[in-house]
Amino acid sequence: MIRIINFIILISIFSGCTQRPEESVNVNTNSKITEVDLMNHIKYLADDKRAGRYPGTVGSKEAVDYIVDHFRDYGLSPAGSNGYLQNFDFITGINLGEKNNFTVDEERYQVNTDFIPLEFSANQKLKADIVFAGYGFAIDDSIKWNDYNNIKAEGKWVIILRGGPGGDHPHSEFVGHLPLRKKALLARDQKAAGIIFVNQAGDDELIALKHSPNSTAVGIPVIHISRNLADKILSGKLEDLQNAMDEKLAPQSFGVEKQISAEVDLAKETVSVPNVIGLIPGSDTVLKDEYIVIGAHFDHLGFGGEGTGSLTPDTNAIHNGADDNASGTAGVLELAETLSANRSILKRSVVLMAYNAEEEGLLGSKYFVNNPTIDLSNISIMINMDMIGRMSDGKVTVGGTGTSPNFESILNEENKDHGLNLKMSQEGYGPSDHASFYVNDIPVLFFFTGTHNDYHKPSDDWQLINVAGEKQIVELIYDVVVRFGRMDNRPTFTEAGPKEARQTRRSFKVTFGVIPSYGSNAEGLEIDGAKKDGPAGKAGLQKGDIIISIDGKPVKNIYDYMYRLAELKPGRAVDIIIKRGEEELTIKVNL
Repeated sequence: MIRIINFIILISIFSGCTQRPEESVNVNTNSKITEVDLMNHIKYLADDKRAGRYPGTVGSKEAVDYIVDHFRDYGLSPAGSNGYLQNFDFITGINLGEKNNFTVDEERYQVNTDFIPLEFSANQKLKADIVFAGYGFAIDDSIKWNDYNNIKAEGKWVIILRGGPGGDHPHSEFVGHLPLRKKALLARDQKAAGIIFVNQAGDDELIALKHSPNSTAVGIPVIHISRNLADKILSGKLEDLQNAMDEKLAPQSFGVEKQISAEVDLAKETVSVPNVIGLIPGSDTVLKDEYIVIGAHFDHLGFGGEGTGSLTPDTNAIHNGADDNASGTAGVLELAETLSANRSILKRSVVLMAYNAEEEGLLGSKYFVNNPTIDLSNISIMINMDMIGRMSDGKVTVGGTGTSPNFESILNEENKDHGLNLKMSQEGYGPSDHASFYVNDIPVLFFFTGTHNDYHKPSDDWQLINVAGEKQIVELIYDVVVRFGRMDNRPTFTEAGPKEARQTRRSFKVTFGVIPSYGSNAEGLEIDGAKKDGPAGKAGLQKGDIIISIDGKPVKNIYDYMYRLAELKPGRAVDIIIKRGEEELTIKVNL
């Protein structure tokens, strides 16, 4: 049950943010957060009938209607740009337009048979001379390979072979130089006017035109052609050129005495999808113009598949996303009902938001902060819930605690009645919707119960939800909101960490198979578990272990861990040092 709140004098909540003596307030105890209601919300949103709530689908629209109906029933005022809705365009696919053509010295070729534009191509028309640039490398490390040294690519079509010597082998020394986008950007840096990719020998299948989330054009036309067409352009020399490069491990670049005229015409499919926004007006004549935002995303991955973010990309199955993020959306709905029933105790207004297309790159929350329906400068705090349904051992990670000076002390005070094990992380930026607010200098708190083996898989279903644990979390958030809703002065924003994603991506050749404990304050990498069939699991690592050294090199945090991992190669056995309780153990891990 929600504790009955009797607001007494709260002095010195934080520096410059004190509370005047207040009369006791009455709370409507008939409206309360319950396990039954939380689970009913989760079951509806994560039902197979919603088909994974992919933006723009029938299942997503049903989820929108469900949230709107409940906001209306709870007495929230519409706060979108169209009633409760705030619509924005969402790209769902990409198609060939009517003007795709490819001509070599006046001979025309057929789209989808001889050539196809790539998704990241610009829509342009180009007639230009040709150069062959081998594998399209410009490497100046131990490999020393530059396909552009003896040719002039400026203003020309550049023909480039996919892959590298030895094909696309994942352990090739060229592996970091094989992505098509990287090759395209290198060609553009050489002032190429257009790029033509060709498969290696033994593969004559054109790349399927398929939309990838967050994909952007490189600024020049990019086309994939068949080997048969490429061989005609190169006067029958294609296979010999590839063999020479692979045997000599050296460029074979040259100019081609022909011209290509081509046009790329790609059309993106878009659909209008909504955020859902409701308002509980504050009771204070002045402070009601300040807002506490409570949000969670309601979208998920649909049927999964390649490019969706599914961790079973070869499986075409409904990804119900019960924890990610029907759990957070259920929290928003329960808070909407309970706060609305007790609105008389709130001085500030509360805005409840359900975001769309978070999985595609925080699109819904980014759209809101760029097109706010309330005064963005008057948002005093944003509270985000993402994956709050799998609490274990009473542990909850709360991110953003450094974005205002007294957040940690306030959370600890309010948690006394709830007894949760709060793992606080000061940084304001993170991979969820609160990041959109933090980069706009708004204090944020992010509630999260951790990753698990069902994350972004079809197995993330309602049967695995710890609804009693989620109820505890939502009750704590309720008390935190009421406290912030009655303060005389709003929280002061302080910058806590970078305002963009850290550049931590590496070309990993190995994996340990551990689940990092995000929000851990331990020195080293604390883990929440190890996959039984992974290297670490086979070596005996357990939940709670802290990795402090890999291969003789110290590990102080997750970033150290990722750097060490990037240095390792498969087939090795390395010693790692872990802390297990007060004991340090050396364990050998076979990669």
